[in-house]
Amino acid sequence: MNRPTTTVGWGWLVGATLAVLRHPSLWVTALRQVARLAAPGWWRRAPFLPLPDPAYLRFRLVTAYGGDGADPNPHDLVTYLHWCRAWPEVTSGS
Repeated sequence: MNRPTTTVGWGWLVGATLAVLRHPSLWVTALRQVARLAAPGWWRRAPFLPLPDPAYLRFRLVTAYGGDGADPNPHDLVTYLHWCRAWPEVTSGS
């Protein structure tokens, strides 16, 4: 049985950061999502970064990409952030 990774690799984090930096209109949305998804008390545990809870991240990676443990495409993060930014308008009914 293939176990999915519990976190994405550092290489993916760098690639995802660069992908988001290419889209200034998503910077505020990205910061909001970091704050929303950060594990509680992240500042008390190494690596002292506001990363999502490993169990939540594992769940999201498995449901989105299957159980092979491969890192997602950084462009998928950009697509997700576009969706997050548009969501309030979609749900407002106007």
